[in-house]
Amino acid sequence: MGEPLRVALAGLGTVGGGVVRLLGTNRELIARRAGRPIEVVAVSARDRTKDRGFDLDRFAWHDDTAALTRIDGVDAVVELVGGADGPALTLARGTLAAGRHLVTANKAMLAHHGLELAASAERAGRALKFEAAVAGGVPVIKGLREGAAANAILRVYGILNGTCNFILSAMEATGRDFADVLAEAQARGFAESDPSFDIDGIDAAHKLSILASIAFGTRPAFGSVEAHGIRQVLAADIAEAAALGHRIRLLGVAEESAQGLFQRVHPHLVPLDHPLAHVAGSTNAVVAEGNFVGRLLFQGAGAGDGPTASAVVADLIDIARGEWGLPYAMPAAALTEARPVDSGARRARAYLRFAVADRVGVLAEIAAAMRDAGVSIASLTQREAAADGTVLVAIVTHEGPERSVAAALERLRGSQSLAGQPLWMPILA
Repeated sequence: MGEPLRVALAGLGTVGGGVVRLLGTNRELIARRAGRPIEVVAVSARDRTKDRGFDLDRFAWHDDTAALTRIDGVDAVVELVGGADGPALTLARGTLAAGRHLVTANKAMLAHHGLELAASAERAGRALKFEAAVAGGVPVIKGLREGAAANAILRVYGILNGTCNFILSAMEATGRDFADVLAEAQARGFAESDPSFDIDGIDAAHKLSILASIAFGTRPAFGSVEAHGIRQVLAADIAEAAALGHRIRLLGVAEESAQGLFQRVHPHLVPLDHPLAHVAGSTNAVVAEGNFVGRLLFQGAGAGDGPTASAVVADLIDIARGEWGLPYAMPAAALTEARPVDSGARRARAYLRFAVADRVGVLAEIAAAMRDAGVSIASLTQREAAADGTVLVAIVTHEGPERSVAAALERLRGSQSLAGQPLWMPILA
């Protein structure tokens, strides 16, 4: 058995602690599979006095995270600090500049600086590995980069944020509204005290930009991802979707065409016969459609110490074996500039929900706006008035360009008949 792979670990939170415990618990199995032991020799975190459930004395402690890049004998650095910039980016740059391998779970940093870091890794002849950055313990990065490498990927999409999927699943199971379920998720530790990053779709957008880059050979383009969250989804929308034979899921969708690259995070109505409709709780799931392999489904735990640590250690095993390849499946210089697609040209069926005043002429006003914008209505449902006197109107459109739906909603902007902002959701085809 070869010499140990010596690892410096930055960040001893949930995932960092999981990495230490996993390397200890499965030490012999990991060494056999890697062909050499994998040993954490140095660590850095914010609070040295915190009880993490394991002995810190066996590791060299460094208060300065950047110091991990300067330790003699370290082969790889694991970055679990988080954040697109700041100490995480300083550590990542320093690690590769020092000729060490880098493993990270930092989707925000990769979404903003992935191209730069990939080029640095290639120049240094070292690994940049980030399986844990998307879908936790689900090996979707390796699946796209290696397993589906011979395929032209037509579309990649899926459930990329466990917090949102937990909330939508709980709303579905209990009939409660968004705010109530979010409060419970926060109390149980499933959602942050400030959940904006998750529920507004930013976290999923970071992950989608990484997947799109690998799938389509484009430079990471987080700035062109349209991100919409789930704040507007009501229990009534969940019920209406069920009546239509669908479930609501927050999906990240990326698709390449002759016109360019489309990337969007948005709640969708998903048909019950699609596997994503049955993904519940905090589970993540990604679908990739290849021109020869067909539909691939990657599904599993998208967060937590065990699954995410599993992905981090799997990357370390690859490095120990000398198997790491190119970060984005092709040289950084070969990645093309992603040209954003005008989403208005996309054709789809849509679900529209309005809260309206309970009075004569409201439905006619909505129907006229749809007609004038060229939107064809497939079905219209009106529910009984709520306690505040408003009525919910749900419309399903025939397939048509999204810009027509947007034009119809614009025509209704400022209408005295509407109570609150309408909700629009595409229907997954």
